[in-house]
Amino acid sequence: MSQVRPVANGLRTDHPVLGLPFINDERLPLDNPDAIERTGRNQGEGLWGRTDSLPGGGWVAFTTEPKNPAYAWAVHRHPEHGRTVLLIHDRDLSSLHHDWVYGRSGFLYRHGGYWWDGTAWHRPGQVLDRAFERFDPRPVHDAATVTAADLLARPGTPGNAQIAKIAAFAASEEPLPNWRDHLALWAQRRPRDARPLEKCVVDLRAPELQPARLVGRAGLAKIAGIAPEDLPHPQYEAQKLPPAQAETPDGPRWSEPVARDWAEQHHSTHGPKALLAATTTFGTTQPRGLVADHNRLTEIIRHSLEDNRSGKRRSTSTGRGHPRETAETLAWWPAVALAQGTDSLFPTAALRTTVIEAVLGGLAQDVENTRGREKAELSLGDIRPDVVKLIDWYIQRDPGATSGLLGEICLLARLRLALPPLEVGRLIRRSLHLDSELDGTTINTLLDLALPPSAKKTADS
Repeated sequence: MSQVRPVANGLRTDHPVLGLPFINDERLPLDNPDAIERTGRNQGEGLWGRTDSLPGGGWVAFTTEPKNPAYAWAVHRHPEHGRTVLLIHDRDLSSLHHDWVYGRSGFLYRHGGYWWDGTAWHRPGQVLDRAFERFDPRPVHDAATVTAADLLARPGTPGNAQIAKIAAFAASEEPLPNWRDHLALWAQRRPRDARPLEKCVVDLRAPELQPARLVGRAGLAKIAGIAPEDLPHPQYEAQKLPPAQAETPDGPRWSEPVARDWAEQHHSTHGPKALLAATTTFGTTQPRGLVADHNRLTEIIRHSLEDNRSGKRRSTSTGRGHPRETAETLAWWPAVALAQGTDSLFPTAALRTTVIEAVLGGLAQDVENTRGREKAELSLGDIRPDVVKLIDWYIQRDPGATSGLLGEICLLARLRLALPPLEVGRLIRRSLHLDSELDGTTINTLLDLALPPSAKKTADS
């Protein structure tokens, strides 16, 4: 999910963002999404607008603000929870549109991506569940929704606040210091038939978001089990870090559950490569399949060189070094070419497709057999041993592709055969334990890293 930061609330929003000013939005036709779109769409250079219906009902609409084109209006209309009216940077229009229409991550965002779907709060989406082509929704423990009525239980002073005008508006990096007064003015300006204040969501409170419990880079590195210097650089790779829950003079700070989710995804991405690594005879680290191929080719070439040297057959290109050293050098690039690079001698992409279809073919047969028996429970047979051998060969030469391979199997089994990812994950685990050349500990560690969250049993997160 993108990290779009709104810069102001529309005056007629039902769900104000804490700390942001209120902008007069009376020119915006909030009950007509097509008219909102037409406000900016094709009205001048750099102006744009868009509207879309939402699958569950309601709609979204966006428009560049003609009087201040650095900004855009974003409106979300929920059939049950009313409307959200935000002013955002115009450059963020497409990102927020994607989040609201396709992101499947609610419509209210607080504390660096914590999201509310009208029912519950969830942490920022970070752990990819390939079986559902989405981020795994992680609920917030002991979450409490803070409403406008909650905040105005201790009244603000409307006279100390003002409603800004869009033409002269310029976003501030700092939150308004007397925001409760601005909230009171917003509440005072609402019409009598407006959404009740106790149903206007403003913020989220949870134990994990208490400032004292947030962690910095050192804490993030400790949770992930990596050295602080190995974390993405905040200046050049900020997009690779988890969304921050707070920005401080000492840098970003994260809730511990967000840090754990980031660590989980980090290990899912990088862990298989480290797990299935080996050391070459040159002292470098490479996928264990590549190392095995190199070692095997080295022996073949060494024997050939030794035979030549013993006079069994003549050769003009035996090399001047020791046969083993020469063989190691000669064997390296053929080993690499077996499965790596654009000029690979082996069609690894075709192998991947073959493996996926072979597994799905076996699953389809199991499903078909069950359909023919009344009241029979689905029983999934083991993946064929020769297919498991192909899985072994593939992931040991490209371990970084393990998550993608297993995720696509789980996804297609769900879409084509209506099989729950958890059942498919259990089958993959059982089959690898039966026929893989990997040891049991390595198999369990690999699958804990690479299977989609929905395809493995996890502790309550």
